[in-house]
Amino acid sequence: MSHNNPPVCLPHRQPENLPTQHHHTMPPFSTRLIQWQRQHGRNNLPWQTRDAYRVWLSEIMLQQTQVATVLDYYPRFLAAFPSVQALAAASQDQVLSLWAGLGYYSRARNLHAAAQQVVEQHGGVFPSTRAELETLKGVGRSTAAAIAAFAYHQREAILDGNVKRVLCRVFAQDGDPADKAFERQLWALAESLLPERPNDMPAYTQGLMDLGATLCTRSKPRCHQCPMQSICQAHAQNRTAELPRKKSPAAVQQQTLYWLIIERNHAVWLHKRPQRGIWAGLWCAPTFNSLADLQRFAAQHRIPFHHATELPAIQHRLTHRQLEIIPYRIAADLGSLKAEGCNEMQTATGEWVTPQKFAQYGMPKPLAKLLAE
Repeated sequence: MSHNNPPVCLPHRQPENLPTQHHHTMPPFSTRLIQWQRQHGRNNLPWQTRDAYRVWLSEIMLQQTQVATVLDYYPRFLAAFPSVQALAAASQDQVLSLWAGLGYYSRARNLHAAAQQVVEQHGGVFPSTRAELETLKGVGRSTAAAIAAFAYHQREAILDGNVKRVLCRVFAQDGDPADKAFERQLWALAESLLPERPNDMPAYTQGLMDLGATLCTRSKPRCHQCPMQSICQAHAQNRTAELPRKKSPAAVQQQTLYWLIIERNHAVWLHKRPQRGIWAGLWCAPTFNSLADLQRFAAQHRIPFHHATELPAIQHRLTHRQLEIIPYRIAADLGSLKAEGCNEMQTATGEWVTPQKFAQYGMPKPLAKLLAE
């Protein structure tokens, strides 16, 4: 531990209820958090740098994905696109194929668009204020604040799921997570807790993330190891389990889709999905909402559907949807299909892709898995 960090001096008597706003010069919360982060936090992540491009990239990847998974994707992404210019110049397919498996593909499309914004509107240099960073596609207030704090040491508050949990517990904030007024209250609290010194911002911001991810977890929090235990109001009031309040769960929709897997000379016919909706922008087998639609498509393209085999159904969970995918496979050498139907499909709408090239096409995970088998 460095010597220039003074020990935390606590008053002899802690007040019964800490007010939500602190107006002392340095709230004990930030002092404790910074010291804990420097000693016990995660300090060797590859994106812990002042390079705004690397920070931004990691923040977008981490939005809905665990650190362990991002550690796997991040270096490959950086190797392919070492700079914002390289990313901006890439094709959307290149970006999506490297993103495949990370899910929430709108993040990848926004990432690509934002890289082009930085190059075209900011001369290839990431803006240094939260307000300007928020103008980039896919960057909301909390993500913009994280980039500003890490790359530019700006005193900006973040408020993601982990941080909300820490604040709701330490300061016994009780409210409906869907309520906008309660959200504003949490933002005000987060801003009131910022450390005075800009140089402390990276350790403070990372500390909030680390505390929420490693100790102040949703279930079974490790309160005995937490630097906030002695000032945590939820702990004192025995309300750790009930705070923060849970969101009312969104109804999960069941949906059945049908795939037509057309094979010819070991190649599979794939087309690029529209830019909106499920698997937007990814390469996929023709996908239908009903078997009748699939048969109509087959008839239109003179594909002899009576030769198709129904494969076992695939279950695939998206955030608010449980998909059941029923694949129909039709394998044909050129002879039996007389090439007529399939040649017609050799149009701008799709491509015949051989297994050697699968990796270059960003595909939905369940399709990549099915084709690998």
